[in-house]
Formats: sequence, structure tokens, C-alpha cells
Amino acid sequence: MPDALTAVIDLDLPGPTISRHIYGHFAEHLGRCIYGGFWVGEDSPVPNVRGIRTDVVEALRALRIPNLRWPGGCFADDYHWKDGIGPRDERPRMVNSHWGDVVEDNAFGTHEFMDLCELLGAEAYVNGNVGSGTVREMSEWVEYLTRGDDSPMAALRRANGRDEPWKVPFFGIGNEPWGCGGNMAAEHYAHLARQYGTYVRDHGGNHVTRIAAGANSDDYAWTEALMKAVSWLGCARDPRGFFQAISLHYYTINGSWEDKGDAARFDTDDWYVTMLRAWRMEEILRGHAAVMDAYDAEKRIGLVVDEWGTWWNVEEGTNPGFLYQQNTLRDALVASVHLDTFHRFADRVVMANIAQTVNVLQAMILTDPESGALVLTPSYHVFEMNTGHHDASVLTVHLRGDVPTREVEGTPLPLLSASASTTGDTALVSLSNLDADEPLTLVLDLRGREVMGSSARLLTAATLQTHNTPERPEAVTPVTFDGVRTHPRGLEVELPPHSYVTVSLALG
Repeated sequence: MPDALTAVIDLDLPGPTISRHIYGHFAEHLGRCIYGGFWVGEDSPVPNVRGIRTDVVEALRALRIPNLRWPGGCFADDYHWKDGIGPRDERPRMVNSHWGDVVEDNAFGTHEFMDLCELLGAEAYVNGNVGSGTVREMSEWVEYLTRGDDSPMAALRRANGRDEPWKVPFFGIGNEPWGCGGNMAAEHYAHLARQYGTYVRDHGGNHVTRIAAGANSDDYAWTEALMKAVSWLGCARDPRGFFQAISLHYYTINGSWEDKGDAARFDTDDWYVTMLRAWRMEEILRGHAAVMDAYDAEKRIGLVVDEWGTWWNVEEGTNPGFLYQQNTLRDALVASVHLDTFHRFADRVVMANIAQTVNVLQAMILTDPESGALVLTPSYHVFEMNTGHHDASVLTVHLRGDVPTREVEGTPLPLLSASASTTGDTALVSLSNLDADEPLTLVLDLRGREVMGSSARLLTAATLQTHNTPERPEAVTPVTFDGVRTHPRGLEVELPPHSYVTVSLALG
């Protein structure tokens, strides 16, 4: 009889720290993410604090949201920050040409965003404008945000009602310059990143991680161009400090960019194709990490996956420029596969931002424009179940035995995804069974420390397509899981089909 499929975990051999910032979020001026999502205005009947929705803030605080990226996305390189300060009734309007070609009034600007971050208890990741902006404009924004004396921009901030400077630990130097951010060549943008990064200054006690706008998917040449701009191939000298991290964007789709597939109407074959595309993040990170290692073996430059998630065709009857899509159990399992992958690359991936937080793409939260109801999506619940991984140390999961696979598009798709971490006297193991129809039995061979007790939670649903709605807000929600049994080597877990399970361990 063959040995059971086993995950060997050495509980006494912690590895790199999983930054809590891997669980970051993204809010762009796109569709109903900001307006109608976060921002309803102070006169709205929807409960709010200074115009910011109270229920959205409470839901995200429960995720221990570590950071929030704003104002884009493609919107960032059309955004001129001075249009979004001062009295709201005097702010100029602008055209959001990328997302629906709508006119917005700039009611939500710098002060409103920083207020939102303070309400959330999240750190600010501000994305500057390289595509249509200037070096001076970006430099003055950082000064306005973070300088505490009587400099011109600090004085302007005080005139607009904020005395103390804010902390802004993360600043993006443009967005997607290979596309909507200017259609630039890699080498051209690399020179601009050095120039703009020079003027994104540390003011007072605020220390900025400058994030250069990186590659689309597997464009490893773009990453190499940025690494050449700050480092030397095979050299041990410190990287030059123009920027401290580079970004990466990768979206999971089921079809082509012209027809990405439907969010809630799909079959089992679509499920498996989607999971294969989600697993591709492993290959992409390995490729970018290899390029970065050649120039930065000591891993002093971080990789920031600041746009990731599923991207489906918009829901019928909605504005095609608003990117509103439903969120099913399939999206939840895509999220779990990605997060496991980020854990494995914790020595290089220092931040990630799912796209996006409210009402856009793979959202954590959907708000109903008619009733004002708030719905927590299946993806939200994966993030909530994983809070124990925040700032914990990676535990390597060694799989022994034959991991079940399924051939998809000529490629073997692993049907089990797993990761683990430890902090203090606890550990958390995350397990995803990607088989649409069959359960999976896994032995957790737990070594190095005594396991004093365990508990488990399960996220699954009757069908792959199940999703939460205002009428059925808990159709997909975590429940206590009783499918974990003691085993001579640790624990045995019976994973239901299409399920996500977390096992919490108390350690001696």
C-alpha cells in the first residue's frame, strides 16, 4: 500500500518573515471603489465618519489591513494631486479617461485618503504621477504629506486643515509605464525612475520606500532594466538608493483579454484552467527573483506585487469601464493559491496588493447601490482566515508522496496548495484542495516541537459558483472544521472537494 500523502513541517526551523504587507489592498478611482465604496460624503444616509463608510472601515479593520495603495492604477498617471486639496466645492473637476470616461469632482483627495488610512489603522502607499506629471509635482506632494516645519508645502497643508505631517512609508514612482502610464520602453522608464526617485525625499522622521513601476507578468527584461539602473551584476556593492523596491502586475483570467470569462457562470473545465493560471504566479515570481538575485544576491531590493487577482468580464448591465464583477468560491481559491506562493517567496516579496478592495475586480467587499447593503466576498474570508500569517516566520512544507494532479492545457496542475508559518507558541497551516469533485487526505507530519492542541476552519460551498449576495450574505463563509484527526506523526486532514482549510496549532 503506498504511503499517504504527507506534508512534513519542521516546526523548529522558522525561515524568512512573511511581511504583513503581503496582505495589502488597492483602491483606485475606478467604478464604485472610491465613490460609493469607501466614500459616500458627509451628507449621505449611509453611516459614515467624515464621508467615509463606517461599515467598510469596520470590515477591513477585521482583516487587520496593513496598507492601502491609492490613487491608482492607470488613474495615478492622470492624477494631479493639487486638484484634490482645499475646500471640496472649489476643487476642479477632471475626466477619468481610463475608467468609464466619467467626470469626477475630486471630492476624495489627499486629506480624505490619509483620513481613511488612519481610520483603517493602515499604512499609506501613495502612487505618484510620472506619465503626465512632473518631478516637481511629485516632490511637492511628498513634502506636503510628510514635512513638519514651515516649508511651502507644509504651510499649504496647514492652511487646508492638517497641522501634523502624516507618515507615508510607501511611494510608487508611476504605474504601468509600459502601458497606460506612458507606453515607455524599459530603459527610458528606468532613467525616469532614477530621476523621480531622487526627488521623493525623506522629510523629518518619515522614511519612504520608493517603489519603481515594474513588469507586466513575465517581462523579465523590464525587471533587468530596473535592476541595472540601481545595481551591478555580480557585485557586492550596495544598490544605489533611487528606489528600494520594484513592482509586478499579474492578473488571473480564464480566456483572452478580449473575453476573460464570466465571474459566476463557468463549468468545471473553466475552474481548472483558472487554477492553472493562478499557479503560474509561482513561475513568474521565480523568474523575476532569478533576475533580481543576479544583481542583488543579498535581497536588499524588494519585489512588490501591487496588482494581482482575478479579472473577469464585467457583470451584465454594468458600465464596462467600472470593472464590477461577482466573487465566487473560485476567486477565494485563486486567492489562497497566490498567498501560499507569496509565502514561499517571503525572502523577496515584501508587499502585495490585491486588486481591488471594494466593488472592482477581485474585491473584498461589494456594496449594493440600491439598498446600500454590504457583502463580504469569499475572497475576504480567505484574507481573514490568514491573519495568523501576518509577520510570522515561514515554515517550509515538504510534500511527500504523489500530489494529485490533473492535466490542463497540456500541463499538470497540482491539486494541493499549502503553506505554513509560526510565531511564538503558535503555528498556522493553510491548505487548498483544488479538486472540484474529490476529497483529499493529507497527513501533517509535525516535527521539532510538541503540538499541544489544534483547531481548524473550513471555507467551501455546495457549488463552485456559489457567491454571497445581500439576500444570502453567508452562502460562503468560514465554519469550524471537524475533519482533523490525530495521527501517529501529527494530524490527518480530510480536505473536502473545492475547499480551503486553515489549521491552527498550539505549540509547546
